Amino acid sequence: MYEKTTANLRVRVRPEYLEDHSDPAGGRYFWAYHIEIANEGESTVQLLSRYWRITDALGRAEEVRGPGVVGKQPVLRPGESFEYSSGAPLPTASGFMVGQYLMVRENGERFKIDIPAFSLDSPWSAESIH
Repeated sequence: MYEKTTANLRVRVRPEYLEDHSDPAGGRYFWAYHIEIANEGESTVQLLSRYWRITDALGRAEEVRGPGVVGKQPVLRPGESFEYSSGAPLPTASGFMVGQYLMVRENGERFKIDIPAFSLDSPWSAESIH
């Protein structure tokens, strides 16, 4: 489990290698990642967009940007949390991901929160990267 708190918003990530969706002989490795965003602050916030940097074991990076997460832009009142799962393929047996969410407060103030860097390790990887 990986965790980081920014501006009273805690982001927890649990990556999971998916053997059934992977094809190591074909150079395809697939992970699911499960995320919980918890509002530990005193104001209501909404997630507007996401940014990911996905890096494979050879250092090749891909950047992904888009509105919301899994088709949603959740509103989190104080004490509430939102959970979702998504996935990422890589051409190597390991890698890592890191990112940010763009959030907005009720008063219109926009700010970014960090998604902690997390390791994507498979049984095929020689060692953990992160």
